Amino acid sequence: MIDKENLRKYKDQPIINPNTQWDKKTNPNTQWDKYPTQEDIIKFNRSQNAKKEMVNHPNHYGGRNNPYEAIKVIEAWDLGFNLGNAVKYISRADKKGNKLQDLEKASWYINREIKKLKNER
Repeated sequence: MIDKENLRKYKDQPIINPNTQWDKKTNPNTQWDKYPTQEDIIKFNRSQNAKKEMVNHPNHYGGRNNPYEAIKVIEAWDLGFNLGNAVKYISRADKKGNKLQDLEKASWYINREIKKLKNER
């Protein structure tokens, strides 16, 4: 899906290369490179896709470069399913737009773990 708002901004404020070639013969006010290069477009698309990453290290869980990304913490602390999900929902609370729902889900998993521990006695 194309982010039309960002493309509009990009088109209205084109990148001007300091090594701009001017076509002075035809029109002295024309720039050959007033629009983004193919490399600029690829870089822009990659940055937009990274923002939308939903499978590998999504931003709402911390992202690839975050040492405290939920899955890294869960695995490092060997939390297991219930506590791992609780940490996951707490760490992303309000990053997907519904903080209360995320905290209720975390609470549900914590309560489930408590019941499990009580039954093991």
